[in-house]
Amino acid sequence: MKRAAYAAVFTALVLIAAKLSAWAYTGSVSILTTLVDSLLDAGASLLNLLAIKHALTPADDEHRFGHGKAEGLAALAQSAFITGSAIFLVLQASQRLSEPHTVTNTNIGIGVMIFSIITTFALTRYQKYVVKQTGSVAIQADALHYFGDIVVNLSVILALLIGHYLDLPWVDPAFALAISLYILTYAWSIFKKALDMLMDRELLDEEREKIEQQILSHVEVLGVHDLRTRISGPDLFIQFHLELDGQISLAQSYAIAEDVDQEICVLYPHAEIIVLQEPYGIEVRKVVRRQSTSQNNGENNSP
Repeated sequence: MKRAAYAAVFTALVLIAAKLSAWAYTGSVSILTTLVDSLLDAGASLLNLLAIKHALTPADDEHRFGHGKAEGLAALAQSAFITGSAIFLVLQASQRLSEPHTVTNTNIGIGVMIFSIITTFALTRYQKYVVKQTGSVAIQADALHYFGDIVVNLSVILALLIGHYLDLPWVDPAFALAISLYILTYAWSIFKKALDMLMDRELLDEEREKIEQQILSHVEVLGVHDLRTRISGPDLFIQFHLELDGQISLAQSYAIAEDVDQEICVLYPHAEIIVLQEPYGIEVRKVVRRQSTSQNNGENNSP
C-alpha cells in the first residue's frame, strides 16, 4: 500500500511538469484542466500516503479498533479538493467560451497527453493489483481518480484535434467544461464512499449473504443471526451470533467457533471476527419473552 501511494505521488509530479510545459506552449484551457487535476492528484496522493501510514499503525490502548478510518478522512478531503478544482475549471472554461482563443502548438499538447495516458495507465494497473491484495479504500479511490484522468486526457486529445483541423476555437473550452462536470461527479462518488466508511455502513447484501452461507455450511452450526459488518481502512470487522446445540460443552462450542472463524478468514484474510455462541433457538425465546413482557405491561397499564 505504501509503495502504491509513493508511486502515485511520483507519477503526479512527473505529469505536472509535462502538462505545465504543454500548457505554456499551447495555451489550451483543456490542458489547463488536466494540469489542475494533476496538481490535485499530487495533493490527494500525498494525503493518501500520510493516511495509509497512519491507517497501517497497529491498534493501541487508545485505539482498540486500529486507525483504519484515517483512510476515510483522507478520501473525504480528496472529494473537497476535487470539488474545488472542478469549480475553478468551470469558471475558466466559461470565460474562455465567451472569449474564444486559438490553440497553438497542438502537436506538443497531443504528445504530452499521450505520454500522460501511458504513464497513468501503468500506475492504475499497479494500483489495481495492490487493491486486489489489500482491499485498501484509499488506494481504490486514488486508482479510480487516475483512471478518470485517462478518459480526461483522451478527451483533451480529441478537443485539440477538432479545434485545430476544423478551426473551431470554442471546442477546447467546451470540452474543458464537460471534463469539469465529470470531475464533479467523480468527487461525489468519493465523498459517498468515504462517508460510508466513516458511518460504518454494512457490506453489500451479496457479501453478507456470502458470509452467512459460509457460516451455515459448517455441519455443526444450526443457525446464525445478528450479523454485523463494517469497514475501517484496510480492516474488515465481522460480528455475529452462532447458534449451536445447547447440549454440547463450552470447549466444543469454542472449537466450532474457531473453525467458522478460520473458514471466514479464507474469504476475507484481513477480517477481525467476533463470534458469540448461544444455544439454538434462544433468539426465538428472547423475542417471545419481549412480546410477553410488552403485553403484560400493556395489561397493567390499561384502565
